[in-house]
Amino acid sequence: MPVKGPVKTKQAGGGTSSLKVGKGRVPRVSMGGAKVALKDDVRDDLTEVGEGAHGEEWMQTKSLIKPDDQLDLDEVQLKEEFTRILTANNPHAPQNIVRYNFKDRSFKQTSHVDQLAIHFSLDGNMIHKDSDEARRQKAKYGAAETVSDQAISEAEEEKKEEDGEEKPEGEEGAEKRDEESTPAPPKGSDQKLTNQFNFSERASQTYNNPYRERATQTEPPPRANFSATGNQWEIYDAYKEDQEKQAEEKAKEKKQNITSKKDEGTAKKKLTAMETQTDDISRISHAAKIVERMVNQNTFDDVSQDFKYWEDVSDDYRDQEGTLLPLWKFCHDKSKRLAVTSLCWNPKYRDLFVATHGSYDFMKQSRGMLLCYTLKNPSYPEFIYPTTSGVMCVDIHPEHPYLVAVGFYDGSVGVFNVTDKDNKPIYQSTAKTGKHTDPVWQVAWQKDDLDNNLNFFSVSSDGRVVAWTLVKNELTYTDVIQLKLDEAPQEGPEGTQLTPLGCGTCFDFHKQTDYLFLVGTEEGKIHKCSKAYSSQFLDTFDAHHMAVYKVQWNYFHPKIFISCSADWTVKIWDHTYKNGAMFTFDLGSSVGDVAWAPYSSTVFAAVTADGKVHVFDLTINKYEPICEQAVVQKKKTKLTHITFNPDHPIVLVGDDRGYVTSLKLSPNLRKVPKDKKGQELQRGPEQEIAKMDKLLALVREPSNKDKN
Repeated sequence: MPVKGPVKTKQAGGGTSSLKVGKGRVPRVSMGGAKVALKDDVRDDLTEVGEGAHGEEWMQTKSLIKPDDQLDLDEVQLKEEFTRILTANNPHAPQNIVRYNFKDRSFKQTSHVDQLAIHFSLDGNMIHKDSDEARRQKAKYGAAETVSDQAISEAEEEKKEEDGEEKPEGEEGAEKRDEESTPAPPKGSDQKLTNQFNFSERASQTYNNPYRERATQTEPPPRANFSATGNQWEIYDAYKEDQEKQAEEKAKEKKQNITSKKDEGTAKKKLTAMETQTDDISRISHAAKIVERMVNQNTFDDVSQDFKYWEDVSDDYRDQEGTLLPLWKFCHDKSKRLAVTSLCWNPKYRDLFVATHGSYDFMKQSRGMLLCYTLKNPSYPEFIYPTTSGVMCVDIHPEHPYLVAVGFYDGSVGVFNVTDKDNKPIYQSTAKTGKHTDPVWQVAWQKDDLDNNLNFFSVSSDGRVVAWTLVKNELTYTDVIQLKLDEAPQEGPEGTQLTPLGCGTCFDFHKQTDYLFLVGTEEGKIHKCSKAYSSQFLDTFDAHHMAVYKVQWNYFHPKIFISCSADWTVKIWDHTYKNGAMFTFDLGSSVGDVAWAPYSSTVFAAVTADGKVHVFDLTINKYEPICEQAVVQKKKTKLTHITFNPDHPIVLVGDDRGYVTSLKLSPNLRKVPKDKKGQELQRGPEQEIAKMDKLLALVREPSNKDKN
């Protein structure tokens, strides 16, 4: 009960002290000048000491006792903080556990070490309340769906507390009245048992994530053991069976040929069977090509070794002369009677080249072929494209090595895509799309136009130089220039005047200046032209007395070009020098082709109609070739074309019988020049230009300014 009014208490010394307790205040008891605060039996042991002499004396009785070895620290040292990082790693866990790795088949140290340390573990006897065992025990002890009285009382108390917090005071009074008016339900006679299987402690519990393990297991591949012995009689019997099968097949073919006119249905069945066979072969075509290359590498192993490693030792004993070592000989059965009309190396794959076949004889025109060979398989072409007309020229795109432009004898041009399975060209000109009226003697790819369309040029005997553009699915043309002659115009029918046109045989575009190009004609003239001017020539050289077969700019020197003709001569020109050729070489026979070497500005090679290859190096000899060698067996065989490989020291030579021969240059033919002290000179475009300028200064006539 609360205390109301003043209460008097007796002190131990006989005196009295008054105790005043007010409403809402903590009662205080004064004893000898000390005040003690009491708070409803809760703070019985809590005392407050007032200000007095007795309190000060009691405080002074306490004294701090320091140990003798304690350090004396000042305030700065006492305020200094020391941070310690606590980690959950187990210090006793091993760090060098090694396990066997089945993938690498070796022992490897494991990177993950288990840091868990178990200090105490106890196996419990609890089971889940919804499990089958729990249901059996409930049914056995008769406590299927009972709840203890204690659990019910606890649940009611919790509900009251929740309702008391949520509901206001007025509602609490109303509830009490309802409880008083309604009688309490009678308690059941059955005793409710506690559920010992659904115990949960009222405390926070952290959830431990289960460990995840991932493993795969594959079935071993099926295996079968096979063993047999091959004896001589078994091999003999197998050959005999094969011969008998072949004889039976031939007999069946004869019977079928006799009855083929009567039964057309059987012929259709044969065609379907052949198609299925070709489909089966196409599935293993890639693997068959690899095996074929391996077999050829073993067959031509000595040639492959010579191509890679052989160097002619006899060059050390010759006076700056060299030789050509024959390597592989490329031919195809269907192209043996067709002349090799053009050769071109692939700009990306240095072992791949294209050879075109046709006929130079006007009276013996027939079919043509486009063949792609590789040095890795000299026995058979990689790609074969038969054509109805002779293929006279070819060029491969420098950026898209699968696009091959060709010119035909009937005046049309075409573009083949090597990646397509179709043997027909993807683009081809016709009479409606402006094809030439005479054979196309040369084609050359050029840089893309302003619309990023692919384009190439062609020259023909009809006197036209045409630019062809690949636009979507059609080939459009533009006449660049017409090779007009200086002769007076001739009178045509009905008083018309016809301007005679020259016959273009070859052309070549400048390596650095895009618009500049040269055109050779059957009249023996060489015209220097520009893409910007279609009506006139920049300059004209009276180069040869017969048809010009080849014109080519030097790879290094921007002013020098070379030409060859049927008048047995090869000439080197400076297009800025108008007094004649710089060098002239008479080879004693019609010169079919000439080519600059890609590794030197002074080395070139030419082929003649008498079956010889002539290799010149102007730094060594300015008058005679350093190598003159016959590369064909028959005397009547004519050499038509020659080309250098961009990387390897070999040349390709084509003849009029359909053969392409590869030849390796000896060390003297590709020797690096040396200075007076015997040291090798540095190689580069500037050194090659200086080397050629040094030769030109010896043969160039002094100008009028120099004479004065």
